[in-house]
Amino acid sequence: MAQAMRPNSTTAGSLFATDGKSHPLPDTLLGVTVVLGAIAIITSIGSGLHLLSSWAGLVGILTGAYGQFVSETTRERFGLILGLGASAVGFFIGMAHGGLFGGVIG
Repeated sequence: MAQAMRPNSTTAGSLFATDGKSHPLPDTLLGVTVVLGAIAIITSIGSGLHLLSSWAGLVGILTGAYGQFVSETTRERFGLILGLGASAVGFFIGMAHGGLFGGVIG
C-alpha cells in the first residue's frame, strides 16, 4: 500500500515534464519566440534601435501567441510565456521610443 502513495517524480512533479513525443512545430515556435524576445529586450535599451526592437517584439508576440495555441506540454508553455513577456516588454519600449515606423515615414 505504501507504493501506491509514492508520487511519480518523472512526470507528475516536474515542471519540464514531457510526454516523450516529438513536437517540432511547438519547439520551433518556442525557439523563435525566445530569440525574438531576447533581441527585442536587448535592442530596446538604446532609443536608436526602436525599429528593430518594436518589430522583433511584434513578431515575437505573434509567434508566441500561435505557439501557445498549438503547444502540448508544460515545458513548451513555460518557455513561450518567458519569450512572450520579453517580446512584449521590448515591443512596448520600442513603441515608446519611436514605434514601428517612427522617423521612416513622414
